Amino acid sequence: MGDNSRKIMSEFFLELFSEEIPANLQQSTRKILLENFTKLFKDKNVTFGQSFSYSVPNRLIILFHGLADQILEKKDEIRGPNINAPEKAVSGFLRSNNITKEKIFIKNTEKGEFYFFNKPEKKFKTHDFLEENIPHVLKDIKWKKSMKWADHEVHWGRPLKSILATFNSRKLEFKYYHIESSNFTYLDKELESKKKVFKDFKSYSKYLKNTGLIINHNERRDFIKKTLLKESQKKNLRLEINEKLLQEVTDLVEQPKILSCKFDKKFLQIPREILIITMEHHQKYFPTFDNKNNISNEFFVVANNDDKKGFIKSGNERVVEARLSDADFFWKKNKSQNLLKQVSKLRNVNYFKGLGNYFDKVQRIRKLSGQISDDLLISKEKVEIAASICKVDLLSDLVGEFPELQGILGGYFADFQGFDKDICLAIREQYLPIGTDSKIPKKKYSIALSLGDKIDTLVGFFGIGLKPSSSKDPFALRRLAIGLIKIILENKIKLKIKDLIISSCRVFNDQSIEFDIKKVQTELVDFLKDRFKNYMKESEIRYDIIESSTLNLNIDNILEIYQKANILNKIINKPVGQDILFIYKRVSNILVNEIKNHDFEVKGITDPGLFKNDFEKKLYKKIKYIKKDFSSIAFENNYQIQLETLSSAKNEVEDFFNNVIVNDNDMAIKKNRLELLKMLCKTFDNYLNFSIVEGKSEKTNIQL
Repeated sequence: MGDNSRKIMSEFFLELFSEEIPANLQQSTRKILLENFTKLFKDKNVTFGQSFSYSVPNRLIILFHGLADQILEKKDEIRGPNINAPEKAVSGFLRSNNITKEKIFIKNTEKGEFYFFNKPEKKFKTHDFLEENIPHVLKDIKWKKSMKWADHEVHWGRPLKSILATFNSRKLEFKYYHIESSNFTYLDKELESKKKVFKDFKSYSKYLKNTGLIINHNERRDFIKKTLLKESQKKNLRLEINEKLLQEVTDLVEQPKILSCKFDKKFLQIPREILIITMEHHQKYFPTFDNKNNISNEFFVVANNDDKKGFIKSGNERVVEARLSDADFFWKKNKSQNLLKQVSKLRNVNYFKGLGNYFDKVQRIRKLSGQISDDLLISKEKVEIAASICKVDLLSDLVGEFPELQGILGGYFADFQGFDKDICLAIREQYLPIGTDSKIPKKKYSIALSLGDKIDTLVGFFGIGLKPSSSKDPFALRRLAIGLIKIILENKIKLKIKDLIISSCRVFNDQSIEFDIKKVQTELVDFLKDRFKNYMKESEIRYDIIESSTLNLNIDNILEIYQKANILNKIINKPVGQDILFIYKRVSNILVNEIKNHDFEVKGITDPGLFKNDFEKKLYKKIKYIKKDFSSIAFENNYQIQLETLSSAKNEVEDFFNNVIVNDNDMAIKKNRLELLKMLCKTFDNYLNFSIVEGKSEKTNIQL
């Protein structure tokens, strides 16, 4: 960051006081502010030490320690316009650098002759530099959402009221739109008459800390988490802390107080997911669980004030009771409504323009899932029943209130009405996985329904031309495709994906929704291939192994390809992996060099009758042994053993090259030896294409 300052090092402290800024805007803005100031200082060669950004709902804080008291701008040669540029360009260059024409000179470069001027070394005070540049940094903030208030021109996350700015304990004076900077802040967000002057961050943070306000959001989050765990342990209850909720609550309060609350135990009969979403998503509460993982009627609220009279506690309990009363009413109503009798009502619910209604979608899923059930060797009847009623919960009041629970509530309804457990679970898990870390369906009936639904959606959107672009994916089709791939790979199932895509297109066509089957299959298969490569990358498989294993990818074989690549990735830097690459690279390099100098073709078909020594025979015998192992049922899916078998050819290969001259004077013998080497390479290619897998460079003496 440069070494151009006097030894005096100072603190830069900035506080932006406003109306309460939403949690998500706080998180992004404090990060952007710190990045923008850091960039400014680095660009201008301003030295600094540690830097921090903090926030509470009303305050955004920036802090830099060890800032140089003076800035040295080094002398520099500044290039201007070409000598043939219009006079206007030259004038602009002079004006922007505040110089006269006498100061510039002409210099020849590789791109022609240009005007230049020597910018002299210059010292200026950091204090003045900050006063000039802080308004520009604030103006450069790109808010996701901002407000404009009264007749002021400024846009901010919420109305900005004051700016406290100091450097080296001195007030920084500047104007940001209508707001003049100062060295004071408001102590009470409600009563703006209460102000206090601060010279530095230390006195500022100490004062606020004594009032119970925790400026550092990381400390605030740790305090909340620690207190929640401590209070739950006192009650012999367990917490499953939602980290996203914890971060949001952290940015909603500045003086956190943990309150223990309860709701009526009668609501525990409601599905736990409703209780959890009501508390976490709607109310920002933390639910608790007993030692058997049953949800309890106790929960924690993170308040922003002391609750000596219990008003905050009772108020929150009343709010959650009202919400749960509504949920309880809808639960009792919806769970008894016959699922099978409601299927026809799905005709009144549009799915997507050009793709029919939900009744149409259910019929398509039913046929696809039934086809998948044949591959999984499970009851087609049960799968088709699950498919028929899987979307009926969309008609319920509860899903209208809790859309996040579609599928899950359908599973509860089916269970209450006595459907088979496999059917209930399949309905419940049909949308899984819903994210990167989400679990996947494991039971075969759930797998069949989930895959049928996903393939129908992908084929439908590709069929009407709404596939994702490079930057946009409004219908989350990438996530859906990754989910499909995860289900196949992590459950280790083999499916004929191309056949399923064709079947799906035909089902659409049967509903008078006409698709170009060949086009849809080609585009969707390519899309799935890219998602498969991304999945392999996320699994930390080496790039060259991904490329080699997907060179001629058949989407129907992704399970086999993934398993082969994954095993190779684990052993590639071990002796077995290095031996395989040594063998393949040595042999393939000779083949490439020899074949390009001759007009004959090498196919990997050798004639043992032309062998002249035991080293040829031993290598031939080894190749036959490897082929036999690869075709053995015992080794069919044991890719670790297959790789060990390939590496076991190292001795035969080394003996061959140390004792056999490939480039024999007899063209028939030479070609036969090249055929033997090609035969070895083709045997290795049965695993995957090793030609683009990178190995350690080894110098070898090869007899040609």
